[in-house]
Amino acid sequence: MTKKMTVGIIGCGNISGAYIQGCRQFPILEVAACSDLEMARARETAESYHIPRALPVTDLLADPAIDIVLNLTIPAAHAAVSLEALSAGKHVHSEKPLALNTADGRAILETAVRQRRRAGCAPDTFLGGGLQTCRKLIDDGWIGKPLAATAFMMSGGPESWHPNPAFFYEAGAGPLFDMGPYYLTALVHLLGPISDVSAAARISFTERIATSEARFGERLPVSTPTHVAGLLTFAAGPVATMITSFDIKGGAELPRIEIYGSQGTLSVPDPNTFGGPVRLRRAGTDIWQEVPLTHSATVRRGIGVADLAYAIGSGRPHRASGDLAYHVLDVMESLLIAAAEGRRLAVNSTCERPAPLPLGLLPGTLDA
Repeated sequence: MTKKMTVGIIGCGNISGAYIQGCRQFPILEVAACSDLEMARARETAESYHIPRALPVTDLLADPAIDIVLNLTIPAAHAAVSLEALSAGKHVHSEKPLALNTADGRAILETAVRQRRRAGCAPDTFLGGGLQTCRKLIDDGWIGKPLAATAFMMSGGPESWHPNPAFFYEAGAGPLFDMGPYYLTALVHLLGPISDVSAAARISFTERIATSEARFGERLPVSTPTHVAGLLTFAAGPVATMITSFDIKGGAELPRIEIYGSQGTLSVPDPNTFGGPVRLRRAGTDIWQEVPLTHSATVRRGIGVADLAYAIGSGRPHRASGDLAYHVLDVMESLLIAAAEGRRLAVNSTCERPAPLPLGLLPGTLDA
Protein backbone atom coordinates (compact mmCIF):
# COMPACT_ATOMS: atom_id res chain seq x y z
CA MET A 1 0.00 0.00 0.00
CA THR A 2 1.06 3.58 -0.66
CA LYS A 3 2.41 5.40 2.41
CA LYS A 4 -0.28 6.44 4.91
CA MET A 5 -0.98 10.19 4.89
CA THR A 6 -2.20 12.27 7.81
CA VAL A 7 -5.18 14.59 7.47
CA GLY A 8 -5.90 17.73 9.44
CA ILE A 9 -9.46 19.09 9.23
CA ILE A 10 -10.17 22.81 9.33
CA GLY A 11 -13.86 23.48 9.87
CA CYS A 12 -15.89 21.24 12.21
CA GLY A 13 -19.35 22.16 10.97
CA ASN A 14 -22.35 20.22 9.70
CA ILE A 15 -20.52 18.12 7.10
CA SER A 16 -17.38 17.22 9.06
CA GLY A 17 -18.73 13.99 10.54
CA ALA A 18 -19.49 12.54 7.12
CA TYR A 19 -15.95 13.32 5.97
CA ILE A 20 -14.34 11.85 9.07
CA GLN A 21 -16.28 8.60 8.70
CA GLY A 22 -15.63 8.53 4.95
CA CYS A 23 -11.89 9.08 5.29
CA ARG A 24 -11.72 6.24 7.77
CA GLN A 25 -12.90 3.80 5.11
CA PHE A 26 -9.44 4.13 3.56
CA PRO A 27 -6.39 2.81 5.47
CA ILE A 28 -4.19 5.21 3.49
CA LEU A 29 -5.66 8.12 5.52
CA GLU A 30 -5.29 8.96 9.19
CA VAL A 31 -7.41 11.81 10.57
CA ALA A 32 -4.88 13.18 13.04
CA ALA A 33 -6.18 16.62 14.04
CA CYS A 34 -9.07 19.02 13.68
CA SER A 35 -9.52 22.75 14.06
CA ASP A 36 -12.22 25.41 13.99
CA LEU A 37 -12.48 29.12 14.68
CA GLU A 38 -14.62 28.04 17.64
CA MET A 39 -12.20 25.82 19.54
CA ALA A 40 -14.98 24.41 21.69
CA ARG A 41 -16.51 22.94 18.55
CA ALA A 42 -13.13 21.51 17.49
CA ARG A 43 -12.69 19.88 20.90
CA GLU A 44 -16.22 18.48 20.76
CA THR A 45 -15.56 17.02 17.28
CA ALA A 46 -12.26 15.51 18.41
CA GLU A 47 -13.95 13.89 21.39
CA SER A 48 -16.97 12.64 19.42
CA TYR A 49 -14.89 11.06 16.66
CA HIS A 50 -11.81 10.08 18.69
CA ILE A 51 -9.47 12.41 16.78
CA PRO A 52 -6.14 12.67 18.67
CA ARG A 53 -5.80 16.44 18.69
CA ALA A 54 -7.90 19.60 18.51
CA LEU A 55 -5.64 22.50 17.50
CA PRO A 56 -5.92 26.19 16.69
CA VAL A 57 -5.77 26.77 12.92
CA THR A 58 -2.28 28.28 13.03
CA ASP A 59 -0.95 25.31 14.99
CA LEU A 60 -2.51 22.77 12.65
CA LEU A 61 -1.00 24.53 9.61
CA ALA A 62 2.40 24.66 11.27
CA ASP A 63 2.37 20.99 12.25
CA PRO A 64 4.90 19.08 10.08
CA ALA A 65 3.03 15.83 10.75
CA ILE A 66 -0.01 16.97 8.74
CA ASP A 67 0.21 16.01 5.06
CA ILE A 68 -3.24 17.02 3.78
CA VAL A 69 -5.51 19.80 4.98
CA LEU A 70 -9.20 19.01 4.54
CA ASN A 71 -10.85 22.42 4.21
CA LEU A 72 -14.46 22.21 5.43
CA THR A 73 -14.98 25.89 6.20
CA ILE A 74 -17.91 27.95 4.87
CA PRO A 75 -17.69 28.84 1.16
CA ALA A 76 -16.58 32.42 1.84
CA ALA A 77 -13.48 31.08 3.61
CA HIS A 78 -12.56 28.32 1.15
CA ALA A 79 -10.03 30.30 -0.86
CA ALA A 80 -8.27 31.93 2.09
CA VAL A 81 -7.90 28.68 4.03
CA SER A 82 -6.75 26.69 0.98
CA LEU A 83 -4.17 29.35 0.15
CA GLU A 84 -2.88 29.32 3.73
CA ALA A 85 -2.64 25.53 3.71
CA LEU A 86 -0.78 25.41 0.41
CA SER A 87 1.56 28.20 1.50
CA ALA A 88 2.30 26.18 4.64
CA GLY A 89 3.45 23.30 2.45
CA LYS A 90 0.32 21.14 2.78
CA HIS A 91 -1.69 19.43 0.11
CA VAL A 92 -5.31 20.55 0.30
CA HIS A 93 -8.75 19.14 -0.46
CA SER A 94 -11.58 21.65 -0.11
CA GLU A 95 -15.31 21.43 0.17
CA LYS A 96 -17.11 22.87 -2.85
CA PRO A 97 -16.97 25.36 -4.39
CA LEU A 98 -13.24 25.79 -4.91
CA ALA A 99 -13.70 29.55 -4.33
CA LEU A 100 -16.39 32.19 -4.74
CA ASN A 101 -14.87 33.56 -7.95
CA THR A 102 -12.42 32.50 -10.64
CA ALA A 103 -9.77 35.02 -9.57
CA ASP A 104 -9.44 33.29 -6.20
CA GLY A 105 -9.72 29.90 -7.88
CA ARG A 106 -6.79 30.72 -10.17
CA ALA A 107 -4.75 31.85 -7.18
CA ILE A 108 -5.28 28.44 -5.54
CA LEU A 109 -4.15 26.53 -8.64
CA GLU A 110 -1.14 28.80 -9.16
CA THR A 111 -0.10 28.51 -5.51
CA ALA A 112 -0.36 24.73 -5.67
CA VAL A 113 1.94 24.66 -8.70
CA ARG A 114 4.40 27.07 -7.09
CA GLN A 115 4.48 25.09 -3.84
CA ARG A 116 4.61 21.74 -5.65
CA ARG A 117 1.54 20.59 -3.79
CA ARG A 118 -1.79 19.13 -4.87
CA ALA A 119 -5.12 20.96 -4.72
CA GLY A 120 -8.32 18.92 -4.78
CA CYS A 121 -11.95 19.80 -4.29
CA ALA A 122 -15.39 18.32 -3.73
CA PRO A 123 -17.66 16.99 -4.91
CA ASP A 124 -16.26 13.47 -5.01
CA THR A 125 -19.64 11.80 -5.43
CA PHE A 126 -18.78 11.05 -9.06
CA LEU A 127 -16.36 8.43 -7.66
CA GLY A 128 -19.28 6.43 -6.24
CA GLY A 129 -20.81 3.39 -7.85
CA GLY A 130 -23.73 5.22 -9.45
CA LEU A 131 -21.82 7.75 -11.53
CA GLN A 132 -18.93 5.36 -12.22
CA THR A 133 -21.46 2.89 -13.68
CA CYS A 134 -22.91 5.67 -15.84
CA ARG A 135 -19.44 6.59 -17.05
CA LYS A 136 -18.70 2.98 -18.06
CA LEU A 137 -22.01 2.67 -19.91
CA ILE A 138 -21.29 5.84 -21.88
CA ASP A 139 -17.65 4.94 -22.57
CA ASP A 140 -18.66 1.42 -23.68
CA GLY A 141 -21.21 2.80 -26.16
CA TRP A 142 -24.46 1.65 -24.58
CA ILE A 143 -26.31 4.84 -25.59
CA GLY A 144 -24.29 5.47 -28.73
CA LYS A 145 -22.94 8.96 -29.28
CA PRO A 146 -24.02 11.38 -26.50
CA LEU A 147 -26.12 14.16 -28.02
CA ALA A 148 -27.84 16.04 -25.21
CA ALA A 149 -28.58 16.08 -21.50
CA THR A 150 -30.93 17.53 -18.90
CA ALA A 151 -30.13 18.25 -15.26
CA PHE A 152 -32.57 19.50 -12.63
CA MET A 153 -32.02 20.42 -8.95
CA MET A 154 -35.47 21.52 -7.84
CA SER A 155 -35.68 22.41 -4.14
CA GLY A 156 -37.57 24.65 -1.78
CA GLY A 157 -34.35 25.80 -0.12
CA PRO A 158 -32.41 24.76 3.00
CA GLU A 159 -33.98 27.10 5.57
CA SER A 160 -36.38 24.40 6.78
CA TRP A 161 -33.64 22.02 7.94
CA HIS A 162 -30.15 23.56 7.98
CA PRO A 163 -28.92 24.80 11.39
CA ASN A 164 -27.27 27.88 9.80
CA PRO A 165 -29.01 28.61 6.48
CA ALA A 166 -28.21 32.33 6.06
CA PHE A 167 -25.09 31.85 3.92
CA PHE A 168 -27.07 29.88 1.32
CA TYR A 169 -28.68 33.16 0.23
CA GLU A 170 -25.50 35.21 0.03
CA ALA A 171 -23.20 35.78 -2.95
CA GLY A 172 -21.21 32.66 -3.70
CA ALA A 173 -24.02 30.34 -2.67
CA GLY A 174 -27.61 30.07 -3.87
CA PRO A 175 -28.70 26.88 -5.64
CA LEU A 176 -26.11 27.24 -8.40
CA PHE A 177 -22.98 27.53 -6.23
CA ASP A 178 -24.35 25.25 -3.49
CA MET A 179 -25.76 22.35 -5.51
CA GLY A 180 -24.58 23.16 -9.03
CA PRO A 181 -21.11 21.66 -8.40
CA TYR A 182 -22.66 18.19 -7.98
CA TYR A 183 -24.56 18.41 -11.25
CA LEU A 184 -21.86 20.14 -13.28
CA THR A 185 -19.10 17.84 -12.00
CA ALA A 186 -21.23 14.82 -12.91
CA LEU A 187 -21.88 16.21 -16.40
CA VAL A 188 -18.21 17.03 -17.02
CA HIS A 189 -17.23 13.57 -15.73
CA LEU A 190 -19.69 11.99 -18.18
CA LEU A 191 -19.47 14.31 -21.20
CA GLY A 192 -16.27 16.34 -20.88
CA PRO A 193 -15.63 20.09 -20.50
CA ILE A 194 -18.14 22.84 -21.30
CA SER A 195 -17.30 25.39 -23.99
CA ASP A 196 -20.03 28.03 -23.67
CA VAL A 197 -23.19 28.90 -21.73
CA SER A 198 -26.28 31.08 -21.72
CA ALA A 199 -28.70 31.56 -18.84
CA ALA A 200 -31.57 33.35 -17.14
CA ALA A 201 -31.75 33.89 -13.39
CA ARG A 202 -33.89 35.59 -10.76
CA ILE A 203 -34.35 36.22 -7.06
CA SER A 204 -37.93 35.06 -6.57
CA PHE A 205 -38.23 35.99 -2.87
CA THR A 206 -36.17 38.84 -1.43
CA GLU A 207 -36.41 37.36 2.05
CA ARG A 208 -36.64 33.84 3.52
CA ILE A 209 -37.92 32.76 6.93
CA ALA A 210 -35.92 30.05 8.68
CA THR A 211 -38.05 27.24 10.10
CA SER A 212 -35.24 24.96 11.29
CA GLU A 213 -35.21 24.50 15.07
CA ALA A 214 -31.91 26.33 15.57
CA ARG A 215 -32.96 29.48 13.65
CA PHE A 216 -36.75 29.35 13.77
CA GLY A 217 -38.33 32.63 12.69
CA GLU A 218 -35.05 34.28 11.64
CA ARG A 219 -35.38 36.48 8.55
CA LEU A 220 -32.79 35.76 5.87
CA PRO A 221 -32.14 38.46 3.26
CA VAL A 222 -31.50 37.09 -0.25
CA SER A 223 -28.70 38.62 -2.33
CA THR A 224 -28.02 35.93 -4.95
CA PRO A 225 -30.25 34.33 -7.62
CA THR A 226 -32.40 31.51 -6.30
CA HIS A 227 -33.53 30.15 -9.68
CA VAL A 228 -30.99 29.72 -12.48
CA ALA A 229 -31.85 28.18 -15.86
CA GLY A 230 -28.83 27.47 -18.03
CA LEU A 231 -27.98 26.13 -21.46
CA LEU A 232 -24.60 24.38 -21.66
CA THR A 233 -22.69 23.48 -24.82
CA PHE A 234 -19.98 20.85 -24.38
CA ALA A 235 -16.73 20.95 -26.30
CA ALA A 236 -17.47 17.46 -27.66
CA GLY A 237 -20.83 18.60 -29.04
CA PRO A 238 -23.65 17.69 -26.63
CA VAL A 239 -26.02 20.40 -25.42
CA ALA A 240 -27.53 20.32 -21.92
CA THR A 241 -30.33 22.16 -20.14
CA MET A 242 -29.74 22.68 -16.41
CA ILE A 243 -31.96 24.28 -13.78
CA THR A 244 -30.93 24.83 -10.16
CA SER A 245 -33.59 26.28 -7.89
CA PHE A 246 -34.43 26.99 -4.25
CA ASP A 247 -37.88 28.28 -5.32
CA ILE A 248 -39.83 25.04 -5.86
CA LYS A 249 -42.28 25.13 -2.97
CA GLY A 250 -44.72 22.51 -4.28
CA GLY A 251 -42.28 19.77 -5.24
CA ALA A 252 -41.25 18.54 -8.68
CA GLU A 253 -41.13 15.26 -10.62
CA LEU A 254 -38.31 16.06 -13.02
CA PRO A 255 -35.38 13.61 -13.29
CA ARG A 256 -32.06 14.51 -11.69
CA ILE A 257 -29.96 13.95 -14.82
CA GLU A 258 -30.64 12.21 -18.12
CA ILE A 259 -28.14 11.70 -20.96
CA TYR A 260 -29.57 11.25 -24.47
CA GLY A 261 -27.54 9.35 -27.03
CA SER A 262 -27.92 8.21 -30.62
CA GLN A 263 -28.80 4.69 -29.43
CA GLY A 264 -30.49 5.19 -26.08
CA THR A 265 -31.10 7.20 -22.91
CA LEU A 266 -29.33 6.95 -19.57
CA SER A 267 -31.07 7.94 -16.33
CA VAL A 268 -28.38 9.12 -13.92
CA PRO A 269 -28.88 8.94 -10.13
CA ASP A 270 -28.82 11.92 -7.79
CA PRO A 271 -25.26 13.33 -8.15
CA ASN A 272 -25.28 14.27 -4.45
CA THR A 273 -25.19 10.55 -3.61
CA PHE A 274 -22.69 7.75 -4.21
CA GLY A 275 -25.14 5.04 -5.32
CA GLY A 276 -27.94 4.32 -7.78
CA PRO A 277 -30.30 3.55 -9.30
CA VAL A 278 -28.86 3.64 -12.82
CA ARG A 279 -31.42 3.02 -15.55
CA LEU A 280 -30.99 2.48 -19.28
CA ARG A 281 -33.48 2.57 -22.15
CA ARG A 282 -32.15 1.48 -25.49
CA ALA A 283 -33.50 2.78 -28.81
CA GLY A 284 -36.34 0.64 -30.15
CA THR A 285 -37.66 -0.48 -26.76
CA ASP A 286 -40.15 1.00 -24.33
CA ILE A 287 -38.58 -0.72 -21.31
CA TRP A 288 -36.27 0.92 -18.76
CA GLN A 289 -33.72 -1.51 -17.35
CA GLU A 290 -31.96 -0.98 -14.04
CA VAL A 291 -28.25 -1.67 -14.46
CA PRO A 292 -26.24 -3.34 -11.67
CA LEU A 293 -23.56 -1.04 -10.31
CA THR A 294 -20.03 -1.70 -11.53
CA HIS A 295 -18.38 -0.05 -8.52
CA SER A 296 -19.02 0.26 -4.79
CA ALA A 297 -21.85 2.48 -3.60
CA THR A 298 -20.82 2.21 0.06
CA VAL A 299 -18.06 4.86 -0.15
CA ARG A 300 -18.69 8.26 1.42
CA ARG A 301 -17.41 11.81 1.32
CA GLY A 302 -13.68 11.50 1.74
CA ILE A 303 -13.06 9.21 -1.23
CA GLY A 304 -11.67 12.26 -3.05
CA VAL A 305 -9.18 12.82 -0.22
CA ALA A 306 -8.13 9.16 -0.41
CA ASP A 307 -7.74 9.39 -4.18
CA LEU A 308 -5.57 12.47 -3.66
CA ALA A 309 -3.38 10.51 -1.24
CA TYR A 310 -3.01 7.61 -3.66
CA ALA A 311 -2.18 10.01 -6.49
CA ILE A 312 0.50 11.77 -4.43
CA GLY A 313 2.10 8.40 -3.73
CA SER A 314 2.02 7.13 -7.31
CA GLY A 315 2.47 10.39 -9.22
CA ARG A 316 -0.73 9.97 -11.24
CA PRO A 317 -3.35 12.76 -11.57
CA HIS A 318 -5.99 12.85 -8.84
CA ARG A 319 -9.58 12.72 -10.00
CA ALA A 320 -11.38 15.32 -7.85
CA SER A 321 -8.79 17.82 -8.98
CA GLY A 322 -8.40 21.56 -8.66
CA ASP A 323 -8.51 21.85 -12.45
CA LEU A 324 -11.90 20.10 -12.57
CA ALA A 325 -13.26 22.22 -9.70
CA TYR A 326 -11.92 25.40 -11.31
CA HIS A 327 -13.65 24.56 -14.60
CA VAL A 328 -16.93 23.99 -12.74
CA LEU A 329 -16.42 27.30 -10.90
CA ASP A 330 -15.76 29.05 -14.22
CA VAL A 331 -18.95 27.58 -15.69
CA MET A 332 -21.01 28.75 -12.69
CA GLU A 333 -19.55 32.24 -12.77
CA SER A 334 -20.13 32.38 -16.52
CA LEU A 335 -23.77 31.33 -16.09
CA LEU A 336 -24.45 34.21 -13.70
CA ILE A 337 -22.67 36.70 -15.96
CA ALA A 338 -24.54 35.41 -19.01
CA ALA A 339 -27.85 35.76 -17.15
CA ALA A 340 -27.04 39.29 -15.95
CA GLU A 341 -25.89 40.44 -19.40
CA GLY A 342 -28.40 38.50 -21.47
CA ARG A 343 -25.89 36.90 -23.81
CA ARG A 344 -24.14 33.68 -24.69
CA LEU A 345 -20.72 33.47 -23.07
CA ALA A 346 -17.64 31.41 -23.87
CA VAL A 347 -16.14 29.50 -20.95
CA ASN A 348 -12.44 30.35 -20.82
CA SER A 349 -11.23 27.28 -18.93
CA THR A 350 -11.16 23.61 -19.76
CA CYS A 351 -10.11 20.39 -18.07
CA GLU A 352 -9.56 16.71 -18.70
CA ARG A 353 -12.32 14.24 -17.91
CA PRO A 354 -11.20 12.54 -14.70
CA ALA A 355 -10.07 8.96 -15.29
CA PRO A 356 -12.67 6.31 -14.39
CA LEU A 357 -11.95 4.10 -11.42
CA PRO A 358 -10.62 0.63 -12.20
CA LEU A 359 -13.00 -2.32 -11.92
CA GLY A 360 -12.62 -4.85 -9.14
CA LEU A 361 -11.07 -2.61 -6.49
CA LEU A 362 -10.78 -4.10 -3.02
CA PRO A 363 -12.61 -2.20 -0.25
CA GLY A 364 -10.52 0.70 1.04
CA THR A 365 -8.34 0.89 -2.09
CA LEU A 366 -8.41 3.10 -5.17
CA ASP A 367 -5.55 1.77 -7.30
CA ALA A 368 -5.68 -1.70 -8.83
